[in-house]
Amino acid sequence: MHSCRGQKLAGGLWVASPFPLCQPAGEPSRGKMRSSCVLLTALVALAAYYVYIPLPGSVSDPWKLMLLDATFRGAQQVSNLIHYLGLSHHLLALNFIIVSFGKKSAWSSAQVKVTDTDFDGVEVRVFEGPPKPEEPLKRSVVYIHGGGWALASASTFWSPSDEIRYYDELCTAMAEELNAVIVSIEYRLVPKVYFPEQIHDVVRATKYFLKPEVLQKYMVDPGRICISGDSAGGNLAAALGQQFTQDASLKSKLKLQALIYPVLQALDFNTPSYQQNVNTPILPRYVMVKYWVDYFKGNYDFVQAMIINNHTSLDVEEAAALRARLNWTSLLPASFTKNYKPVVQTTGNARIVQELPQLLDARSAPLIADQAVLQLLPKTYILTCEHDVLRDDGIMYAKRLESAGVEVTLDHFEDGFHGCMIFTSWPTNFSVGIRTRNSYIKWLDQNL
Repeated sequence: MHSCRGQKLAGGLWVASPFPLCQPAGEPSRGKMRSSCVLLTALVALAAYYVYIPLPGSVSDPWKLMLLDATFRGAQQVSNLIHYLGLSHHLLALNFIIVSFGKKSAWSSAQVKVTDTDFDGVEVRVFEGPPKPEEPLKRSVVYIHGGGWALASASTFWSPSDEIRYYDELCTAMAEELNAVIVSIEYRLVPKVYFPEQIHDVVRATKYFLKPEVLQKYMVDPGRICISGDSAGGNLAAALGQQFTQDASLKSKLKLQALIYPVLQALDFNTPSYQQNVNTPILPRYVMVKYWVDYFKGNYDFVQAMIINNHTSLDVEEAAALRARLNWTSLLPASFTKNYKPVVQTTGNARIVQELPQLLDARSAPLIADQAVLQLLPKTYILTCEHDVLRDDGIMYAKRLESAGVEVTLDHFEDGFHGCMIFTSWPTNFSVGIRTRNSYIKWLDQNL
């Protein structure tokens, strides 16, 4: 059926108007459909533009990484908006979003008993693996989670018995495959506390665990204990390891330390890996520098100056004596330095180090510790990833430890990215995540 308009001539004939005045009755609905299709296409194109970022061909599962990165960037933007509106601190909001996607209450399986408790006032989750008949005492790993000293914990908006599932799955796998006791420390986070309170929490909890009566309660062999952590947790584990080497009061010593893509220094944000991976997911350089500033309760106005190393320029005397300890031109092999050049400013901003002396504290930057401290450390495993701003932190630390006489295993993954080891289950399962986790647990099994 048509609805027509035109001109009536003699004889009752109609001639159509020269304008499109005669059309099927259903034409308006088809027009709306076309408009919807155009809008949908535009939205898809906009989403693709937001998701797509150029990635090296060697990185594991690139499209999946793009989607993960877009999700994380979206969460960051929402949390920044919440902060701008004065509703909450952006890190509290971001932590809430992240953990809400993956929180998990303590749940024991047939093989692993999971218990929430506290060690000297610090919340911990204990994973007790199945015992071996031939071994009455179990080995143990004290694990410290990552998250920029601010994320991946469950103690602010929700029940302390809820923990992000990625770490829950990792610790469960470790407990089961190693027949071990895994202690996951829930240290307090920024912005509730700042440096060095996170270190105090992990030291206090670990010292409590190392008490003979506590080890006996969990049937742990005092000679088979490892300290471990990833990212910021690797930073805290390294700081704890250094502190424990100088503590004569400890009866039980750590047998091993295992550091997963650890963050170990804040003096040079232009190492080859920082330059190479300046915008690489899921930890771009700008985000890592902001985590440091947040950790020290610093001024965001310092971020841009720190990115170009203005805080450790040649005229900043406080940093002069420490530069040799992270001189990557001598600490890194040529396969990593490539054609990158050091970024050393002649004049900079001395005010940054004056207001944030924590930048030069070995407790925050274990890479700059004295050689005398390093030589006392136990056998060490360091996992690094090619597509990670923190790659060179781990490699330089391995080199310094080797020079101090420490036995070191450096486990480098050419297709790895920062954070990959915790992404092993659908929908965020990456092949390199499974391989890094397996390699890490294998090393622990062979050495602990």
